[in-house]
Amino acid sequence: MPELPEAEVVAQQLRERLLGATLSDYWVGRMDIIREGAQTLPWYKGAVLQHIERYGKSVALGFAKEQDHRYIVVELGMTGLLLFRTVQTKHPQHVHVRLSFAGAREPELHYCNPRRFGRLSLLDEKGLEQYVTRRFGCDPLRVSPDEFMRILRGRRGRLKPLLMHQQVIAGIGNIYANEILFRARLHPWRVVSRIRKATQVKLYDTIQTVLREAIADGGSSVRDFFAPDGSEGQYKRHHLAYGKEGQPCPNLCGRVIQRVQSERSSFFCPLCQSQRSSR
Repeated sequence: MPELPEAEVVAQQLRERLLGATLSDYWVGRMDIIREGAQTLPWYKGAVLQHIERYGKSVALGFAKEQDHRYIVVELGMTGLLLFRTVQTKHPQHVHVRLSFAGAREPELHYCNPRRFGRLSLLDEKGLEQYVTRRFGCDPLRVSPDEFMRILRGRRGRLKPLLMHQQVIAGIGNIYANEILFRARLHPWRVVSRIRKATQVKLYDTIQTVLREAIADGGSSVRDFFAPDGSEGQYKRHHLAYGKEGQPCPNLCGRVIQRVQSERSSFFCPLCQSQRSSR
């Protein structure tokens, strides 16, 4: 499932190849792929793509026409992809939207989503503001250390579910939560309110490092993720915990990575991430 690094890679490639282009035409294969705003589709034809932003795991395309501004927000979901036309997809029958551009390095952008957990939302400026407020908490790459620690303060739940709670911290999913917690040597079930300030700072720094390194490596293509140009993310080569069940701990502590299934699989070292020592 694409997470923050993958969504950021998508946004970066779209900025490089589509910004400033005019939407010359569109095709929608099935209207239920649009969550809201389908009646506004005709407005986008002839509009200029002025900016592209990432919100959590979603990507927003900002268009302008005649002093008006509207947005197409793309949820990548579990299997959603934004691909340039030149990229061959294994599932062409699952390309549900095509956006054609004039004056762009890439003439067409496809939205492919085999399982259709993701959707498109067509929003005006007020609608985008409400969408972001309703769905997303702080951005882990933009939040300050003080604000991050304020978010943790007084939380009584477990640490990993908090990191993955999109309305609290937007963009971290199961892959990066496992990697962050392993590097920070924190047990996924650690009670948040019992974590010392110094450890909170370490957690904040680890989040920054892991997410930025993953972005630089093009994200993690664990199953189905591809960037718009068809490239695979290479950060999976640097995974230390995720998917490593039964393998020796990379810290050479003599233990092996364990997997515990709750709502999502947690991969951790029982020694390096002991609940007793993760303070």
